[in-house]
Amino acid sequence: MARTSKVRRRTGRAQAKPSATNSKGKKKKALEDASRPSHLLDIAAEPAAQQQLKHYEEGMRLFQQQKFHKAKAEFERVLTGPSRELADRARVHLRICVQRIERPPVATPRTAEDHYHHGVAMMNLGRWDEARDHLERALKLAPKADHVIYALAALDCLTGEADAALEKLKRAIELRPENRYHARNDEDFAYLQEDPRFTELLYPEREASA
Repeated sequence: MARTSKVRRRTGRAQAKPSATNSKGKKKKALEDASRPSHLLDIAAEPAAQQQLKHYEEGMRLFQQQKFHKAKAEFERVLTGPSRELADRARVHLRICVQRIERPPVATPRTAEDHYHHGVAMMNLGRWDEARDHLERALKLAPKADHVIYALAALDCLTGEADAALEKLKRAIELRPENRYHARNDEDFAYLQEDPRFTELLYPEREASA
């Protein structure tokens, strides 16, 4: 006798599929978490610190855009939050914001001396292009300023332009012979130490006695 198979009825309710909105929200949160450093993830896991973290991240965004007044306000809000680590980090950037806000604006160079001093400052920072730009502007305003020509000679030497450096140094010495003695002990001309033309220019007495 053939058995009749019984159809089992499912008594449990079918699980509802997650809505597209919830799926997108979870995906967005996962992307945000992936972009955060691990130490910030631990902080963000605490509900009480989530708002503090938002202020910190907004402060960093504004800080990187050099909007120091707005960044300062965000970092000050971070200080009142529960996370001591975030507060310490915010405090560091807060001090920088205050320094940048209180620092007087740099005056725009106008005179030959302004451009000269600015150019030398850029040389000391290794910013050769900016240094050259300001020194050349200074030279246009004061074509016979020996100290400007001397600085340009040093810059040429630092950037490996030996011929140009020697030409400018010779001109600076012609305008002011004391520049010869300055160049003898100037480390900026180290690149030319082995060049016989440099020795001849700085020590003419050796050639005379030869």
